[in-house]
This record gives sequence, C-alpha cells and structure tokens, in this order.
Amino acid sequence: MDLSIVDLSPVPDGGTATEAYANTVEAAQQAERLGFERFWVAEHHGMAERLAGTTPEVLLGHLAAETDDIRLGSGAVLLNHYSPFKVAEVFGALDGLAPGRIDAGLGRANGSPESDRALGTERHVEDPDGDHRERVEAVVNHLYDDYPAGHEYAGLSVPRSGEAPPEPWLLGSSPSSAELAAELGMPYCFAGFIRPQWAEHSFDTYREEFQRSTIAGGVDEPTGIVAVNAVCAETDEAAARLRAVAEASYQRLRRGELGTTPSVEEAIDELGGVPEPTPETLDDDEWPRAISGSPGTIAGLLEQLADRVGVDEVMIQHVVADHDDGLRSHELLADAVGLDPR
Repeated sequence: MDLSIVDLSPVPDGGTATEAYANTVEAAQQAERLGFERFWVAEHHGMAERLAGTTPEVLLGHLAAETDDIRLGSGAVLLNHYSPFKVAEVFGALDGLAPGRIDAGLGRANGSPESDRALGTERHVEDPDGDHRERVEAVVNHLYDDYPAGHEYAGLSVPRSGEAPPEPWLLGSSPSSAELAAELGMPYCFAGFIRPQWAEHSFDTYREEFQRSTIAGGVDEPTGIVAVNAVCAETDEAAARLRAVAEASYQRLRRGELGTTPSVEEAIDELGGVPEPTPETLDDDEWPRAISGSPGTIAGLLEQLADRVGVDEVMIQHVVADHDDGLRSHELLADAVGLDPR
C-alpha cells in the first residue's frame, strides 16, 4: 500500500500563519524521508486564523524548493473560484520549479457567502455540473497543449519543465464527482473524511462508468486514492485520545464553529470522555469519519478501507492539536505499512 498526506496548514494555538507554514514544510520533508508517495496541500477560505492553507499554489512553490523528489499537489484547487487558464499557468510554473512531480488536484467547493463574494465567485450557475466539467477539461487542455488547431485557445501556452506535465486528479466527496472522473477517464481521489457514507458507492460508480480517457493526462483504467482521517500512536488508547480532537472538531463544525481546533483535554471534556478506540475490524457497513489506533491496528484498518473501495493508495488527513503528535503519527503510520524510507 502507498501512503500520502494532505495538509491543511493549521495555525497553532496562539500562533501565526508563519508557524503554520513552517510546520507544513517540516511535515513535507518528513513525508519525503519516510517514503510517502505524495504531499498535497488544501485550499480553505475565510478561516485564516485557524487554517492558513488558503493558497496551495503559493505554498507548493515553497515546498518545491524545500523538497527533492516527493510528488507535490493541491488537495484541491477550487476551480469554481478561478479561470482555468490561470490555474493551468500556475501548475505549469510549479512543474517548472519541481519538474515531473506536480499533481494538479482539481475540485470545487463553496465557502461562506461572505468569502464567495470576496472571491468574486458566482454561487449559482444554470448548470453547475456542466460548468465544472468544462473547467476541468479546460485546465487539462491548457496543461497539455491539447486544444485542436483553429480553437481560440490553441495559440496559448503555459510554462513547462520539459518533463512529464502535471498529473491531473479529480477530487470529490460524492458519486457525482466519481461519475465525472469516470466519464473523463481521470484519476480520482475521494475525501472519505467529508462524506464517508458515500465512499463505497462513489468508487463503485467510478469503476462501473469508467471510460478509457480521450483527454490528455487521463488514464486507461480506474486509478484511485481514498483520503481518510487517521491518527496513530503507540497504543490504541493513546491514539483514541488524539482522535478526540477530530471528533470534537466535527461537532463544533456542525454547530457552525468553523475552523476551530480544541486541545486534547478540551476535546475530551466536550465529548464527555475519551472516545472508544477504533475496533481492529470494522463492520461491513461501518466507515468512521475518523479512525485511530496503534501501528498494528491502524495498518489493518487502512487495509480494510482500501480493499472496500479497490485502491492501492490511502491519503492521510488528521486533525490534531499538537504538531509533534502529527509528525509522530506519520512516522508510526509509515512504519506500520512498511514504507521504504528515501
């Protein structure tokens, strides 16, 4: 099994974006040493006091200079906010900075009405699915210089490294995103920490409706990653304590408290106690929003979830209060699944 990481650049309690970015760089460098496949950074808006990951294109440029060979990408760049040509230019430039190791993770999401207005985003279009498809195809056509002769954009170009162009991935958390990835013949990453109940159905849709790609940068057979919220510690009980932060953060999100992260102690207090450790074997219809465990437990859990959706790569997201706990979790995870250190 391959492992990858998606990082949100959380701001430490009482800290700044500068510290958040330094932690992200440290996590990327550690992931490279440990043998993780790729390191993606996220895009969130309007919560900068808690999540500094607002502009993956900027952070990726810095990570390109601070790493050597790990794949770097966006998880995701939100196309509904931007011009496809500009997105392609950004990822072409990133490819120039990190030749042959850039992933263009493409998605869409609306934030608060205030942030959407500030970004100049139209929240309602006549055909949002069709609009998204057009934007995805446009980014890929620009990246791969694949507009036919005579097209109004055929004469446009984006920066290139001369090696493999950025690899496009379609990201989503619903069967509709899986359907689009299948129709376009693109690699697909499902955010299992957002809507875990749709994970298996989405991948079933992706495999059943997959068409061999006719667009540049596509694939000949279904290629997927499932992203899960997972944290590892030396024992199942210690890991469950760390998972309390993710559980309490989700409860806060449901109450409308966006982007806030409690300490372990605050989380346990809000939950009314330490969560039960994730069982070593999940029921067939069970897909927790977050999982935790010792190295042996977590390795088995990741294998179970990957097998259910038929993928060979799992992307790890976690919500932890302490950066060092997150680094230790990644170290234990890498050892648990037998990654080859670089």
